Amino acid sequence: MHANLRVASAILALGGLLSSCNGGGSSATSSAAVTDTPTSGSIRVGVDETFEPILKSQVDTFQKLYPGAHIQAVYKPEQQVIQSFLADSARLAIVSRDLTAQEKGVLERLQLSPRTIRIGVDGVAIIVHPSNPDSLLTLPQLKSIFTGQQQQWAQVDSKNKLGPITIVFDNNNSSTARFVQDSVTRGTALTKSAFASKSNPALIDYVATHPNAIGVIGVNWISDRDDASVQKFLKRVRVVGVSPKATGSTPDDYVQPYQAYLAQKTYPLRRELYVISREARAGLGTGFASFVAGNKGQLIMLKSGLMPATGQVRLIEVKSK
Repeated sequence: MHANLRVASAILALGGLLSSCNGGGSSATSSAAVTDTPTSGSIRVGVDETFEPILKSQVDTFQKLYPGAHIQAVYKPEQQVIQSFLADSARLAIVSRDLTAQEKGVLERLQLSPRTIRIGVDGVAIIVHPSNPDSLLTLPQLKSIFTGQQQQWAQVDSKNKLGPITIVFDNNNSSTARFVQDSVTRGTALTKSAFASKSNPALIDYVATHPNAIGVIGVNWISDRDDASVQKFLKRVRVVGVSPKATGSTPDDYVQPYQAYLAQKTYPLRRELYVISREARAGLGTGFASFVAGNKGQLIMLKSGLMPATGQVRLIEVKSK
């Protein structure tokens, strides 16, 4: 079967999840109707930059399979991705949340029905310098750190002599900062001493060179242990084990954001990954979204160390004698 027909079949199997729309489309969507198909043409896709490694793999694989397809992935902080998507500068948005009611209203006024599909499970990782003795932290401790209640490492552990805690995020308006406020501080504002490093590699470099730093980063930057760059990153920083318990945590309660713990839902800082489409027809955006949500795209998720939205991860328990 021809490659185009295979993808077209996959799109039909999604039951119109991404391609149906109430009424007409925007000018960019309408003009694209005569220039792109599910496996050919050119489109722009907005991607939350915390998912850059995994989406680069998805885009590269899709374009190798379909040489006539040209996907320009633009990696930006989450809020900028959403703004570009609403302004019709990107056909798809790949982010860690669905649109709000207000954002959906913007598209509905244009007679567009946005479609959202869950494509994977990621997490937010906490990293520290390898010399930091406090690599096991509870959620209440993280809340105290991120809200500024604890500003010295000695307040976390009296034996820790690293001095003032420096908190670093990847970027302003990033999804990791929003996630921390939603799921860790529970709406309490972040301490004003936290700052943005402007990129994920810069964040890792900062933590690796500042013993008193604590960083917040998307798991997929450190999850693919077959990737040489990830191996290099992990030699320079330490990934914190997190326990959801306020008191009485045992070593077994602290878990790192490994794939198995994402699958078992035991890692407390896990989050969903979505692709949102504004296409009014089965164009290249729908073709790419179908690929990412399909078998090959989900296998890429699995191999990268994330949890695919579909399929199962085999968990093997190794017991010492």
